[in-house]
Amino acid sequence: MSQICPEITALEPSDLDALQDIELRAYEVPWSRRNLEDSLSGDHIGIACRHDGRLIGYAFMMKVLDEMHLLNLTVDPAWQGRGWGRNLLDEVKARARALGCNQLLLEVRHSNHRAIQLYRSNGFFQIGLRRQYYPGPRGREDAIVMRSAL
Repeated sequence: MSQICPEITALEPSDLDALQDIELRAYEVPWSRRNLEDSLSGDHIGIACRHDGRLIGYAFMMKVLDEMHLLNLTVDPAWQGRGWGRNLLDEVKARARALGCNQLLLEVRHSNHRAIQLYRSNGFFQIGLRRQYYPGPRGREDAIVMRSAL
């Protein structure tokens, strides 16, 4: 059953340790601390989903002209399956529309069936494939490129 995220805020530099902790538990090949630092301090838009003040999910996105590119959407593994990812994705779409974007683009690992299902159920469809895009513990992996109109 989906629950409404009680608090969605901007990510802050003080979230760095919590971001890294979630990345390390969520992925075999997580974003590095440097990737997270760069995203927090650069031109990326970062949003946090918090429950009782604790970071439980986040998204990074980047506006390019009239498109928004979703760079990372992650929910703490202990909180997955409760609708938080859907809530974050809804917020990403709302913010993209508010910034004048007409579509949202993303790449997702070919093996990430749960994320692919989430994206498809939210109006995304495959528009391409990037071969050998993601590094992995057993070699490189293809990325599915998806798009949703806003």
